[in-house]
Amino acid sequence: MTEIVLASASPARLALLRGAGLDPKVIVSGVDEDAVTAASPAELCLALARAKAAVVAGELSEGLVVGCDSMLELDGRAYGKPRSAQEAVVRWRSMRGRSGNLLTGHCVIDAATGREAAAVGSTVVRFGTPAADEIAAYVASGEPLRVAGAFTLDGLGGWFVDGIEGDHGNVLGLSLPLLRRLLAEVGVPVTSLWR
Repeated sequence: MTEIVLASASPARLALLRGAGLDPKVIVSGVDEDAVTAASPAELCLALARAKAAVVAGELSEGLVVGCDSMLELDGRAYGKPRSAQEAVVRWRSMRGRSGNLLTGHCVIDAATGREAAAVGSTVVRFGTPAADEIAAYVASGEPLRVAGAFTLDGLGGWFVDGIEGDHGNVLGLSLPLLRRLLAEVGVPVTSLWR
């Protein structure tokens, strides 16, 4: 059976894939995300996903490498993980009561053949209106500092998200329907990868 390699340290992505019947090996790419630039948030997350997958695929002779990168697009700007608690507080103050697009770049590379397929998933996230003390408590938990957009859907941040339009998995860091289509593009039916 073909090995799936997740080029990401994200526990949420790993849990999604495991829950969906795959048993990926994790190899973190070590890509310097600050060194990658692009014209738009969607192009940036796609470039980062491609870079992560390419680095890991370059180290392997076989296997399907999955690279992903997520960010929140708000007012045309890309927001990854906040660099400090202060930045997370400021970000939450600007997000509350508004909607943003959670973008996740996905890239699949067949290390044996070099075939590649890539695309960006987008999900609208409608943020609630947490009070200042709720934002402070959330930031103090440390959770928003570890995730793109400074929030989670499946953790403490879920209390402050009023709803989404689109694939919830994309918000968690990986869209299963999109990944299925990308695997098909490189000639691999996802059902052949189920454990």
